[in-house]
Amino acid sequence: MSRILLLVELKGGNDGLNTVIPYADPHYRQLRPGLGVAREKVLQLDERVGLHDKLEPLMESWKARDLAIVQGVGYPNPNRSHFRSIEIWDTASSSTQTLSEGWVARAFEHAPRPQGAGRGTGVDSIVIDTNSLPLMGPDLRTIVMQDAENFLRQAQAMKDNPRVNDGGNPALRHLLAVRREINAAAAGLSDKLHAAPPPVQEYANEGPLGRELDLATRIITAQVPVVAVKIALGGFDTHANQAPVQERLLGLLAGGLATFRRNMIAAGRWDDVLVLTYSEFGRRARQNASGGTDHGTAAPHFVMGGKVKGGLHGAYPSLADLQDGDLRHTVDFRDVYSTIARGCWGQPVSFGQRQIQHLDFIAA
Repeated sequence: MSRILLLVELKGGNDGLNTVIPYADPHYRQLRPGLGVAREKVLQLDERVGLHDKLEPLMESWKARDLAIVQGVGYPNPNRSHFRSIEIWDTASSSTQTLSEGWVARAFEHAPRPQGAGRGTGVDSIVIDTNSLPLMGPDLRTIVMQDAENFLRQAQAMKDNPRVNDGGNPALRHLLAVRREINAAAAGLSDKLHAAPPPVQEYANEGPLGRELDLATRIITAQVPVVAVKIALGGFDTHANQAPVQERLLGLLAGGLATFRRNMIAAGRWDDVLVLTYSEFGRRARQNASGGTDHGTAAPHFVMGGKVKGGLHGAYPSLADLQDGDLRHTVDFRDVYSTIARGCWGQPVSFGQRQIQHLDFIAA
C-alpha cells in the first residue's frame, strides 16, 4: 500500500541539542551554561534524553508509539551554508555532488508510480511552500500551491480558448498541451478540494504553519492521490537570543503536528500518512556569546504516522567526541530517505550509497 509523505522543512537550521536534550550528560551543561534547558523542564523520554517542554503536545504520539525520533542525522563532510546544505538534503546528494532533481522525484526515477498516484488529478505531489526542490523532477508532476483559494481562482480563469491553435508550430503545440494538462490538474484538484470536509479540529491561527497544515489535511482527506505534500516552518536560524525564538517555533510545530495527527485519526487516514521533519543542519554544540548558536551539523528528526514504530532510533552523538566543535552524525540522512522510499512507496532506492543502513521505524 502506498503512503503519503508529509514533508516538514524547518527552515534555518533547528538546534537539535535543545530539541531532543541529553539532559543527563554533564558535557551539555558545560557547553551551554546559559542556553541549556533546565533538567526539570525536560520531558524525559528515557534516563538519558528528553524533549523540550514546548514539545509537550507530541507526548500523546510518543505514548501511543507512533512517534519515532531519529537521532544524530547528518552526512559526511558537512556544509554549513544554508543554501548549499539544504540543496544537499533536498536532492539526497553527497556533499561533493550537485544534483538538480529532488530526492522524492529521484525515488520514482524509471519506476512506475504507486497505484492510484495522480489518477484523476494529473498531479503526483503538492508543495504548500516556496521551496519545491525535494519534489521536482521529470518523474513527478508537482504543483506549487501556497494558497488554495487563489490557486483555484487562477485555475478557473485558465480556460482553453477554442480559437487558439498551434498553426503547425511544434513549440506552440507543446505549450498548448502543457496548458491543457495544467488546466486538467487544476480542475481535478478543485473538484476534490471543494468536496473535502473541513478538519475535525481547527489549527492554530498563528503564522503560516496552521494554514499549510489545514490545506495538507484537506488534500489528504479529499483523497487526492498524491505521493507527497510539503510544508515548512521558518525562523530557526538562531544566532542570537535563541531561547524564546526556538521555544515559540517548537510550540507551533508540536501543536500543529499534534492537531494534524488527531485530524488524520478522525478521518481514518493516520495509517496512510508518514510525517518527516528535516532541516539543513543542526547548530554548534557550544553556545555563542550572543545567547544563540551558530551553524552546525547533525540533529534529531521526527517521524510520525500510524504505521511508524515509535521510540528512539539511531545513536545520540557523543558530546565528548566533537569534530571541530560539532556533533558527529551517527545516521546518514540518505538512509532515512531510503527507508521512507521503501516503506512508503515500495521503491528500493540507495540514493548513491554503496551500503544502506536499514532503519527500522516503519511497520510493514
